[in-house]
This record gives sequence, structure tokens and C-alpha cells, in this order.
Amino acid sequence: MVILFLFIAVLAFAGWFMQFVNQKGSGSSIDTSTVIVPKGSSVKEINRVLADAGLVKEDGRFILLARFLGLAAQLQAGEFALHRGQTPGELLKELATAKPIQHPVTIREGLTVVEIADIFAAGGWCEAEDFVRLAEDPAFLKSLGLESHKNLEGYLYPDTYYLTRKGHTTTDLLRIQVNHFFTVWNEIKTTPPLDLTPYEVLILASMVEKETARASERPIIAGVFFNRLKKGMRMQSDPTVMYGIENFSGRLTRADLRAPTPYNTYTLKRLPAGPISNPGKAALLAVLHPADHDFYYFVSKNDGSHKFSKTLREHNRGVNAYQRSKKKIGGVYKKKVKDEVK
Repeated sequence: MVILFLFIAVLAFAGWFMQFVNQKGSGSSIDTSTVIVPKGSSVKEINRVLADAGLVKEDGRFILLARFLGLAAQLQAGEFALHRGQTPGELLKELATAKPIQHPVTIREGLTVVEIADIFAAGGWCEAEDFVRLAEDPAFLKSLGLESHKNLEGYLYPDTYYLTRKGHTTTDLLRIQVNHFFTVWNEIKTTPPLDLTPYEVLILASMVEKETARASERPIIAGVFFNRLKKGMRMQSDPTVMYGIENFSGRLTRADLRAPTPYNTYTLKRLPAGPISNPGKAALLAVLHPADHDFYYFVSKNDGSHKFSKTLREHNRGVNAYQRSKKKIGGVYKKKVKDEVK
């Protein structure tokens, strides 16, 4: 009698268990539902996530099945597109092998740390304030081998990053970009003109990046900056002035050009204190391999390109032609400049 009772009990349990195992979820197998499994979720919690998405019922048999199939420890955290209309076993196997959904986040050339923080924050990847704070944190900078710098400006490499929602931290986001920068740098680094340090190369590249969006002009503008450095001339780069103004309003005035800051290259007889943007590979290459020419000046032609000049007189003619009839940012005319050769 005992054996018969146990046999019936086993059959009943098997039937109860197989009824769940063979039950397919609602919907067509060609359709998918997106689920996010938090990092560290238990099998029970994963069952609840899948049930909320209508993929399977929330049932204790799900846990038993995961253990029976040996998949309990293989279930992944992250964001996945899982097929509907599957049995619990098929669903478990898919979750154990599925690739997380990748979200492209594009960081274009020439953005600042603050602007990059806003992009990640807009996508829900972090808080902008935390991103900027960590990019300036001395302990974090030291962990990256950049303890001699005050922030990560220049080191956040512009590219399209494919991120998965499985617990990326702000630290992860910054490390990914910095590591990418050094990967690119190690591929292209060479001895630059004038024996500049790598950091000075990065500073100049950030200036070139902000001065023009035209690929053909980058080596030319880099050459202008090198010619000025050789002659002891000031760089006189408007973007450096803008970067050095706290809470810059977008209106650059003559007073701004005269106000000394660590980034105002109208007053400094050297490079600014640090990078003013995060340059891409093309800008870095332009500084490592600048064009060889005799230009010392350039002025915007208001169409995205520049007129390059060898002499001050020629430059001032260009200013009259292209800038006198059009106010600069904030209503400031590009006035004639004085020769600043030492």
C-alpha cells in the first residue's frame, strides 16, 4: 500500500510538473518581448520579471525546472528580447544563451565632459552631476594613471559606444572611453614637432577640433598653431576663451578676450592649461603630422571654411572681407590684430 501510494504520488507530481513544462506562453513565436533582468536576481525574481512580461506564469515549478535543466546558475542579467509562445524550458534556454540588447550612444568629436555627461544622462545611463564629479575626482584620476591632471577633459574618446543595460556604472562609462582613447593613442603616437609632450599634443588637438569641422583644414590649422609656437606668438583661439569662462552665455565680448584665465590664449603666451574638448583621431593625427606651410593667421569665411594668411596685412584684408559685415558671437567684430611676434 505504501509503495502504491508513493507510486501514485510520483505520477501525480510528474503530471503536475509536466503540465507546467509543456504549457506555452501567449503570443506568436515570431514576436518578442523586451525584459530587463536586474543584476543579482534570483531564479524566483527572474520568474517574476518574465511573468510580468507575459512570457510565462509565475510558478514555483519554474524554479524546479531551472534547477532540473542545470540552468539556474546560467541565467543572465541584462536587457533581452525574448520570444513569446515558448514553453518554460525553451524560455530558460533562450535566456541562458541570449545576447543582451545593445544600445548605440554616439559621442561626437569636440564635446566637453559636461556635454558628454548630458548625453549619457539623457539616455538614462547615469546622472550628469555624478559623471562630471567623478571625471574630476582625484582618487579616480589616480586609478587611471592621470593623477597629474585636474579632470578627464580630452581623454573621453568620441565614438559610438554600444551599451547594454546590465548595471553599467558611471565609473564603467568613463573607463570605457578613457581606455578607448589610450588604445587609439598607442596606435598613432609618434614624436610630434617641437618635442611636445603627449598632453600638449592633446591640448592642441582639442583646439584644432573646436576650430574647424572640415577634415581637410585640420592639418592646416595645426600647422598655423605650430608656426605661432615657433615664433613665440599667442595662439589667439576663440574656443579657448569660451571654455575658460564659467557658465559661458554664448556671447563672446572684447572684455572676454582681455580677461586673463588659464585658458585665454589671447592673454597667455603659451598653450591653455588643459584640453578644451575631447578630440577625435583626425585631430590628433593633424597635430602629430601638421601641414608644412607659411600661414600664421586664419579667419572664418562664415561657410564652415577658413581663409589662411601668411602676413598680418593679408589677414586683416580677410577680416575686412569676411567679418566686418558679420558680427562674431555675441556681436563682437573680429577686429584687426596687432603683430605679436616677439
